[in-house]
Amino acid sequence: MSQIMTNFDPKNEFSDRMKTEQTYWFVFISNSLLLQHDEEGYSVPCTDVPPIPMKEWTPRQELPMLNGKPCVAYSLSTPPADMKGLETVGLRESWNVLPYEFYNAAGKAAELLYWDENTRYCGMCGAPMKRHTVISKRCTNCGKEVWPQVSPAIIVRIRKDDDILLVHAKNFRRSEMYGLVAGFVETGETLEECVVREVHEEVGLEITNIRYFGSQPWPYPCGVMIGFTADYVSGDLHLQEEELSNAKWFNRDHLPPIPDKMSIARRLIDDYVAEKASATKVKVKDEQ
Repeated sequence: MSQIMTNFDPKNEFSDRMKTEQTYWFVFISNSLLLQHDEEGYSVPCTDVPPIPMKEWTPRQELPMLNGKPCVAYSLSTPPADMKGLETVGLRESWNVLPYEFYNAAGKAAELLYWDENTRYCGMCGAPMKRHTVISKRCTNCGKEVWPQVSPAIIVRIRKDDDILLVHAKNFRRSEMYGLVAGFVETGETLEECVVREVHEEVGLEITNIRYFGSQPWPYPCGVMIGFTADYVSGDLHLQEEELSNAKWFNRDHLPPIPDKMSIARRLIDDYVAEKASATKVKVKDEQ
């Protein structure tokens, strides 16, 4: 839990430190991350001054330290005329060029900047909000406090015999890609109840043996994906046509294009593919 700071002001809080310490700067321009690009590859700028000057009124966000160095995030509406060895990279695409801890920090920065932009005024009385702690605000009029909110969603790999169910959602960024059944958790339901409901709503199937697999922050813009596996019980495929355009059972030996390795969907599918390799190794060992 963040320590409460009386009269917390992020501008004053960071100003003295930024003049003396090497700081990682997570700078966003039009939803893209500003990275240093040289012959060694891409990296998050680490300097004692911001890589792109900020205005006095530019909101900035403190992040957890990395490699013993402070981290600060801020956003700009337009890129500067001279990028000086800098390049903008989409947040999703940055997964391919940054170490995981820096991609994860960039995702957290994006979520907090999104939260800051969307909580400028009180939802109760409309008065301006003011920072109370690093990750909370308090209304200047009625005192209502707000914190960053996360939208949880489930994603599930369903198995039938030796096949798994893959679906093509209408909002997929790649037209040929297939993924897994997923959906947001609703008020008043457990994660497992959400899995059952989403599977029934989207593909009309009954499932059992729901098991937790893992989770992943999903800063697009402020979610967390909770992964499960489950087994098919009964039912024929009936698509929720508002969301899905296709759904099929696939074997690991004949998979369609699937999500990138950055996603928990890919981890769930890769885990299924790896089962055959593991089973083969065990069989060979038993025969020796």
